[in-house]
Amino acid sequence: MAGTTQADTTQAGTTQTATASTEATPAEVPAEVPAEVPAEVPAEVPAEVLAEVLAELAALEDPRARAVNERHGDDHGVNLGKLRALAKRLKTQQELARRLWETGDTAARLLAMLVCRPKAFGRDELDAMVRQSRAPKVHDWLVNYVVKKSPYAEELRLAWSADPDPVVASAGWALTTERVARKPEGLDLAGLLDVIEAEMKAAPDRLQWAMNHCLAQIGIDHPEHRARAIGIGERLQVLKDYPTSPGCTSPYAPVWINEMVRRQQA
Repeated sequence: MAGTTQADTTQAGTTQTATASTEATPAEVPAEVPAEVPAEVPAEVPAEVLAEVLAELAALEDPRARAVNERHGDDHGVNLGKLRALAKRLKTQQELARRLWETGDTAARLLAMLVCRPKAFGRDELDAMVRQSRAPKVHDWLVNYVVKKSPYAEELRLAWSADPDPVVASAGWALTTERVARKPEGLDLAGLLDVIEAEMKAAPDRLQWAMNHCLAQIGIDHPEHRARAIGIGERLQVLKDYPTSPGCTSPYAPVWINEMVRRQQA
């Protein structure tokens, strides 16, 4: 998806307490499930190294950044540009990433996503991590920077899409959207539209956002389903009144679809 769209750059930040329907499982032909990769023997991270990194994170705390982040549901005060610069200097360190994650601190977990080796996490480890990811930015980075690169992405997509926790289910829908865009073979796109039409309107915010993204992606990438995708968006009117910054595209699916198609055809 083009990086200038509002829907690409903004994630609904409210905490979900409702339960998603287990019927919201995307319809598809399951892909082959990989065998579990043997876990690597972790290299010990000296306590002083972890302490130094955490101290650097604490020094990056900015009250103004925290105020902005908290408006989006993220409880940290670190500028993301400075966080990326720190990660670039640290380079890839898988066991440090695990230790940072274990702190439970949001900024530390974001840094962990930037210095980890995505394919080094096991299936159960990723499942536990997504269930621990309540801050929207941590959840978003975990799915996009780590899980999408994992050999267990398809297995987790199927499991998470049917999960009763709406935040976990939203991760499944995010992975489904990735397949819609990059590897749609075997997906029942009409079946996905059926589920979206039946359940998106009443879904909790973060799950609704993920389903809406899938709706738009189907309409953008698959002309044979475009008219129906636009029609569903028009009937449900999900995110129709969502505030959109100047120069960005509305996440309202009919507008989003038409704008992206126009750009593709320009």
